[in-house]
Amino acid sequence: MAVTGSNPAAQSAGPGNVPNSQGAQVSLSRERPGNSRAILGFSRWFPFYVMLAPGLIFFVIFHYVPIWEAQIAFEQVRIIPPNIWVGLKNFQMLFGSVVFWQVMANTIIISAMKMAFVFPVPIVVALLLNELRSARFRQSIQSVLYLPHFLGWVVISAIFIAQLSPSDGAVNDVLKLVGLKPISFMTEPNWIRWILVISENWRSAGWDSLLYMAAIIGIDQTLYEAAEIDGANRWQKIWHVTLPGIVPTIATLFILNCGMFLNADLDQVINMQNDAVISQIDIIDTYVYRIGLTAGQFSLATAAGLFKAVLGMGLILAAHVISKRLTGKGVW
Repeated sequence: MAVTGSNPAAQSAGPGNVPNSQGAQVSLSRERPGNSRAILGFSRWFPFYVMLAPGLIFFVIFHYVPIWEAQIAFEQVRIIPPNIWVGLKNFQMLFGSVVFWQVMANTIIISAMKMAFVFPVPIVVALLLNELRSARFRQSIQSVLYLPHFLGWVVISAIFIAQLSPSDGAVNDVLKLVGLKPISFMTEPNWIRWILVISENWRSAGWDSLLYMAAIIGIDQTLYEAAEIDGANRWQKIWHVTLPGIVPTIATLFILNCGMFLNADLDQVINMQNDAVISQIDIIDTYVYRIGLTAGQFSLATAAGLFKAVLGMGLILAAHVISKRLTGKGVW
């Protein structure tokens, strides 16, 4: 039976809609206000924010707050504030110091050696691990290679000092067996930089290969099948499929390593440093540590650190532009 006298707007209103006094439809499922949506989203992702908080706090305290405090490089620090603004005086003193240019040269040499002899090693390790047929054997090798990463430089330096001891070290015992004279590696200026490179490789090669292994896993397997159909052997598949597949990862990590080019690893150097070799491995970080915390020249130390940071940023930008032009890949 039809209902007479009813409002057409009410009849046309579907579920979830009601007519207002003027016959217009009002949606019952209105969008939530902005604040309510924000609170809902925050509560949904709250556990992830909690996990992210320690990392954010670390970066804020040790990376963002120091940006503001970098103004000390342009001031003369006083025990009783305020500090005295001196402009570029600290940089003039820094660049006029013979010691600074010596540590700068040491930093560049050590960083260049690590870039040439440490950066490619994880790539080779990842390629070799990927070629292992036995999954159990590969996992065993990976465990052995990853283990040194979890050791601190205090422990690693103690291991190397013991193994390279001229009196009872394992390396010199081998040299004696083949009729060679023992070498005091840790106090020999010609050897100490190579010890830094070797120990860095021993500690980080396995762990750093994880990123390349992840990139290799992401390569489309049909590319290997197509290469195999075309008659490619294992080395050809590595060269024409695997390496091109991980080029973006290599490019990104290379650019980031360029940004850290002047970070020759303070922890490593300070644990392997001694009076006999300090002239060869005294780097910017140890220089800043020595003149800042030991000598109390905070402004001069901050100027050296700021100079290194600005130079590192410039290296990142330069490496990004070069990588973009050569490979088409960059950080952004």
